[in-house]
Amino acid sequence: MREEIHTIPVNDAFAADAECPVCYMYKTLEQHAIDFTMGPSYMEDDIRAKTDRLGFCDHHMRMMEQSGNKLGLALMLHTHIVKTNRDTAKWMKAPAKAGGGLFRKKEETEDPLISYLDEVNSTCFVCDHIRMTFRWYLYTMVEMWKKDPEFRKKYQNSRGLCNEHLPEVLREGKKRLSAAEYAEFREESCALYHKNMERIADELSWFIDKNDYRNADKPWKNSRDVLARAVVKTNGLLRVDPDTGEVLGVDRPPKNPEE
Repeated sequence: MREEIHTIPVNDAFAADAECPVCYMYKTLEQHAIDFTMGPSYMEDDIRAKTDRLGFCDHHMRMMEQSGNKLGLALMLHTHIVKTNRDTAKWMKAPAKAGGGLFRKKEETEDPLISYLDEVNSTCFVCDHIRMTFRWYLYTMVEMWKKDPEFRKKYQNSRGLCNEHLPEVLREGKKRLSAAEYAEFREESCALYHKNMERIADELSWFIDKNDYRNADKPWKNSRDVLARAVVKTNGLLRVDPDTGEVLGVDRPPKNPEE
């Protein structure tokens, strides 16, 4: 299959040799979303209206703090807080509804101020920016598995998926593939998952043994960075080193095989 603009992120993720290519896709997309949010876009009225309304989750707020654009963040937070203060002032003046016991419906008893703040706390401009593109990446990945023999080989030779993204990818496959295709896709994905989870378990076992003084002079093999890769497998926590820009959780062989 000829490479198209929408297949490039998927191919790049599988070329990176990450413990979970979908984590790699998501992390790259997330960084682009942060760069977009903290770039010149924050000066655009339509973008500012969305950030004022949606706010940011704690995870993406921390990433924005680390971006270095303090003025941009201050401008967005200022107008967001002004809007939130204006809205909460309105709801604070509304009469609070009584609890009314266990059997009254929630909509009859919920304080509108609480409802408003719950909504603000559950939305994030960056998450929204990521969501649609990430769904498209998953769709593209399944379509490439179905139609592109070269990508199919990349998939079969990959390090499998993490606990978070295996069900997401299977769910996408179930929607897009025929029953026979999905059965094959599921079998391949599950075999990759177990094979690579067993590999990680073996590397963790050697990491533990290597910390025994009796093994101090023995080589690390592939276990020196296994903790970073193991948390990708279990929790999808692929990270980027803020100093070097290096994606952590991507397996790279040691420069010296005996290292």
